[in-house]
Amino acid sequence: MWYVINGADVEDSLERRLAVRAAHLERLQQLLNEGRLLLAGPCPAVDSNDPGPAGFTGSLIVAEFDSLEEAQAWADADPYVTAGVYASVSVKPFRKVLP
Repeated sequence: MWYVINGADVEDSLERRLAVRAAHLERLQQLLNEGRLLLAGPCPAVDSNDPGPAGFTGSLIVAEFDSLEEAQAWADADPYVTAGVYASVSVKPFRKVLP
């Protein structure tokens, strides 16, 4: 089943994000290689693809896991969680309808 993982950043998270970004992307790339990643990306803090020093307010990931518990465990182990980038993370089942 698909799951939505929504991480909300702490204030002024940009420096922490950049420090562990490679490790975060490596985990997402693994999901992509396994055909389990529908989409992933950050939410800019301002209305721009490149928010510069304004940074980001969070991230959205939609990926396939065998269970909610597996999705939650994967999210809990993300480098953005362990480095304190995210203030909170929610994981919810998702049913893809379109496209």
